[in-house]
Amino acid sequence: MDYVDRLRGRTQNFNLSSVLKFTDISPSVQNHLGKVYLTLTALLIVSAVGVSTAQVLPLGTWVPAIGFMACMMLLLNTSTQPSKLNKRYGLLAGCALFQGATLGPLVKIVLATHPGILVTAFLGTSTIFACFSAAALLSRRRSWLYLGGALSSAMTVLLLMRLGSYFLGGRAFVFQAELYVGLLLFIGYVLFDTQVIVEKAEHGDTDHIKHALDLFVDFVAIFVRILVIMLQNAERREERRDSRKRRQ
Repeated sequence: MDYVDRLRGRTQNFNLSSVLKFTDISPSVQNHLGKVYLTLTALLIVSAVGVSTAQVLPLGTWVPAIGFMACMMLLLNTSTQPSKLNKRYGLLAGCALFQGATLGPLVKIVLATHPGILVTAFLGTSTIFACFSAAALLSRRRSWLYLGGALSSAMTVLLLMRLGSYFLGGRAFVFQAELYVGLLLFIGYVLFDTQVIVEKAEHGDTDHIKHALDLFVDFVAIFVRILVIMLQNAERREERRDSRKRRQ
């Protein structure tokens, strides 16, 4: 029995099968989804430790980003055999820790200027993620898989726009496009990735570690964009308030 199975044994009050009993998702896949979301929860906790660590240690963003990529590449290239399970859990935890550390500078700015929006952004992200995950699980199977091509194409366009802004200018516009359009795209990825996980599990791919990592990346991407949007709005409100005070 692995760590997730042990933890699930202590959290039987929530039964995912009762939520999904009216869907066409098989009991074995429902059990797999329970492991995926429990692993995702653990990843969010570990990433919070990474954020806290970055508040104390001057890691910057490049070092954690390199650490995240290294752990992710090692994880994806490690065998899924049961004998490698503990190693894969360690690499997965490393991904979450370094990903949290990359958010350290942004969170530090938020805590120094508008600390109240941090919890609001996390709760908003959790609500959006939960609602669209539920929509994907309760919808007809494979009904959202068509999004894959459109999402990939839109992400490519955003990447090309970013590259073009370095030569043609307009970085402020591209940044705002990446915020708002990127937010919509990653919400779409929650729908797409959730149904992909279901389909993979139905066909025998029950790698809950890889599936949890996919959803973790979606969650963090949504959180960062919501946090930056809320920070920008807070700054604008503060500027307008200061402007009114100067006129009086």
